[in-house]
Amino acid sequence: MKKIRYIDLFCGIGGFRIGFQQACKKTGITSECVFSSDIDLFCQKQYEANFNELPVGDITKVNENDIPDHDILLAGFPCQPFSIIGQMKGFKDATRGTLFFDIARILNNKKPKAFILENVKQLAGHDEGRTLKVILQTLRDFGYQVSYSILNALDYGLPQKRERIFIVGSLEPIPFLFPEPSRLFKPLAEILETNVDPKYYASENIQQKRKEKHTSAYNPSIWHENKSGNISSYPYSCALRAGASYNYLLVNGERRLTPREMFRLQGFPDDYRIIVPDMHARKQAGNAVPTNLVKAVAEKLLLCLADKENTENEAHGRCI
Repeated sequence: MKKIRYIDLFCGIGGFRIGFQQACKKTGITSECVFSSDIDLFCQKQYEANFNELPVGDITKVNENDIPDHDILLAGFPCQPFSIIGQMKGFKDATRGTLFFDIARILNNKKPKAFILENVKQLAGHDEGRTLKVILQTLRDFGYQVSYSILNALDYGLPQKRERIFIVGSLEPIPFLFPEPSRLFKPLAEILETNVDPKYYASENIQQKRKEKHTSAYNPSIWHENKSGNISSYPYSCALRAGASYNYLLVNGERRLTPREMFRLQGFPDDYRIIVPDMHARKQAGNAVPTNLVKAVAEKLLLCLADKENTENEAHGRCI
C-alpha cells in the first residue's frame, strides 16, 4: 500500500481527484492517476489546467481493455433512469443505456481492489429503491463487498448543506465503516471574498424585495429562495446547483457567489485555477463533488486496505 494507482471516471473538474490525493497524503500513500475521462469540453480544459492531464472524452466509446490496470476506481457518475429495471435480468440488460453500465463493464474487466462511487442522494429512492438495488447487486455479483451511505458535506467541514450517496466496495472483505460526522464546518467568513466586483450584486429591486420578505439572524449568511418564493438564511449555503436560477443564493441577500467562493464551498483549494467563464464555472461548481467528503471516505477505505495488506504480510511472514 505504498503506492495506489487509480482512475477518475466522469472526472468533471477533479473534485474526486483532489479529495483522494489528500486522503493518500494523510495516510502516507503515494497516488498516481493512470486514466481520467469526462465528455464535457470545458471540464476537460479546467482539469488539464490543474492536473496537466487532458481527460479522455466519451467513456462509452472507450474499450475497457484499453484502460490501464489500477487499484481503485473513482466515479461520480450521472444517474439516468433505469427504464427496464424489473423487466430484464442480468447487469447487461438492467443497466445498459445508463452510464453505470460503463462503470460495471470496467469493474468486471479490470477487477480493481476497490472503488468509490458518488451520486445524488435521490438515487437511493429512485424507482422505489429498485435502481439502487440493481446497482448494488451488480457490484456484488462481480465479487465485491459493498456498502453505501448518504453523507452531508455540512458534517465534514464545508459550510454547504449538500447530501450525496457514496457507494464503496472492495474485492477482499474489510471492516469498512463510513466516517463519523464532525458537525464542525468552516465559517462563511473564511469562504467569502472581500472587494467583490459590482457585477455580482443583484439589482436594487431584487435586494429590496428579498429584505422586505426576510430578516436574517446570521451575519454573514447566505439567503436561499426556493421555487415557491420562500426565503431562508443560514450561516452556510444550501446546495449549489448547476442549472439553478441566477439569484437563488445571495450573500446577505445582496449578491451572488463568485466562482472562487463556489469552489471554496466545494472544498477546492485556492491554488486551484479557474480558467473558464463565470457561466461555466457556476455549472462546474454545481456539478462538483465536495472534496471533503471524498477525502473522509477515501481515508477510511485506504486505512482498511492497508490494515488488510499488513495482516496478510504478517501471516505470510509467520508461514515462512
